[in-house]
Amino acid sequence: MMQASKDETPLLEGLIVLDLSQGIAGPYCGLLLRQQGARVIKVEPPTGDWSRQMGRARAGHTAISIAYNAGKESVVLDTRTPEGRSALQRLATKADIVIQNFRPGVAERMGAGYEELARANPKLIYVSISGYGPDGPMAQLPALDTTMQAVSGLMYVNRDVATDQPRRIGFFLIDLTTGMYAAQNIGTALYRAALTGQGRHIHVSMLQASAALQSYIVLDDAMFPHAESAVFNAPTGIFETQDGPLYISMLNDAMFQRLASTLGFDDWLSDPELRSSAGRMPRAAELNQRVAAKLAENSRDYWERALADNDVLFGRVNHPRDLRTNPQALHSGLFSALPQTGIGELPWPGLPGNGFHQIAPGEAPTLGQHTEAIIKEFNL
Repeated sequence: MMQASKDETPLLEGLIVLDLSQGIAGPYCGLLLRQQGARVIKVEPPTGDWSRQMGRARAGHTAISIAYNAGKESVVLDTRTPEGRSALQRLATKADIVIQNFRPGVAERMGAGYEELARANPKLIYVSISGYGPDGPMAQLPALDTTMQAVSGLMYVNRDVATDQPRRIGFFLIDLTTGMYAAQNIGTALYRAALTGQGRHIHVSMLQASAALQSYIVLDDAMFPHAESAVFNAPTGIFETQDGPLYISMLNDAMFQRLASTLGFDDWLSDPELRSSAGRMPRAAELNQRVAAKLAENSRDYWERALADNDVLFGRVNHPRDLRTNPQALHSGLFSALPQTGIGELPWPGLPGNGFHQIAPGEAPTLGQHTEAIIKEFNL
């Protein structure tokens, strides 16, 4: 990953972020700000952020706790006590941004709600991340990425078409998207605060994020309310070659013509029904079966060369670990080394963008690693 150049300071350098959140969505928001130069102080309860128990653990960390808390400073405060609440409130007077992702009302009971903190710090940008929003009939329901995938319809969208069985997407898509939307909202709030000197309270919910992710799906359903969702072009899908799978996708009619030529399907070229996507979609199963039979005749390398030569969209179906040795990833420096005490160097993907305004975040903290130093620095 590229470091900040000598003449360009990371854009958020000098800002202090108080990250009260746990899990993924809130911590990921804080991580994005950290990678753009902000100082992020993570306040944890005595039991720690529950992401420290999400999955396999080494040296007090899981992959999730490292991935979304790298470079932060961990402070343990017990907000069940008057002393802990007081320390948190005093720390918030020094912060530019506060992030929390508790259920509605919890932060207020901790003495860390927006109204209370903003009285002492009017410029404060305060972000509340929730499952369903600050109020309403579902506001107090517990929410996780997986349950939101079910509620929002994403599991249905990702269903096994052959069996019509809904399936969860195999990583925390809604959590991460919610964190990104929260960070984007912070950027606009910082701009407004620079103009007016006034902070604001930002609400971002996982329900909002999951709806925004599915905008075209919701629109398509509203436009064709009596028809089940269909493929948007054909042929497309995962096809087995002699030594591994390839994914092929159709972009437009011209690409279909190039695919037909690549595969030697002259009858497709002369079939008037196949000249448009509207004619191909009803015959998607037939077209996919023909492609599958053809690709099975040769190796994956053979078909990758042929498809690339004819400008047809394809992708080798890989394991995530293969990304670390991907030739383009190596060329572009997609990963840098993240030293983590007790574990060693880990591959770290940089913040997307040109890299001139970001920093390597630094290792993820152990629970309470910076408590004493922060208490002294801020006279808590």
